[in-house]
Amino acid sequence: MENEPQTANRPVEGNGVDTAWRVVSGVSIVTFPFMLLVGFASHPDILSVSVVADPATWILDWRGNTWFHIGHLMVMFAVPFIIFACFKLSSFLHGRGAWYGFVGAVLGVFGAFLLAVDKGALTFVLTAFKDMSDAQISAISPALDAIFNRDGWLWITWGYVALPVGFILITIGLLREGVIPKWQGYCIILGLALLLNPDIEIISTAGALLMCVGFVPIGLRVFSGRLAPNAVSFKS
Repeated sequence: MENEPQTANRPVEGNGVDTAWRVVSGVSIVTFPFMLLVGFASHPDILSVSVVADPATWILDWRGNTWFHIGHLMVMFAVPFIIFACFKLSSFLHGRGAWYGFVGAVLGVFGAFLLAVDKGALTFVLTAFKDMSDAQISAISPALDAIFNRDGWLWITWGYVALPVGFILITIGLLREGVIPKWQGYCIILGLALLLNPDIEIISTAGALLMCVGFVPIGLRVFSGRLAPNAVSFKS
């Protein structure tokens, strides 16, 4: 049975900066999985399990579809919250999970940066083309094909997969040190693993939902000051 010691129930006191950091990081941990959930769920053909394998189908997805771009914009704007959450969660790890926290934070921040780059290329750039006529779209089709295939140096944006991998490592560290209960850790790890799919939005949406289930209780406890880096909260 998992028991929560008394230290975890006592709000942590600190100066103004500590309080501000606690509030920002708590809000970030709660907010970012919901932003990802909204971003994935707003995708067209959300129930489809087919992989978009050709530029023509991809163009149909975003052309004239404001919600497609809003969803991608939501994911991009989640990046600052992801980075705050990454640093805060890794700050809990000082013992058996310390290296998991360090490596996870490095990968998580790097992946978050490339996620912003990826969504910038697939949101801001494409919004310039979304209302073009058929003739105009046809004229720039070679350029659109290049974006779809991630030609040139766009292949670097695939590095955003480091983000879920980094958070998986941090979560393993949190479990090793007993900072979170097992059920939360398993929800988070499974949710993050589901994000590692070939852009099948229904799978990504399910993953984001599991992340909400796992991360929100952590964020609320951080926000309220009931979870601090020097207080182990759960032990098996």
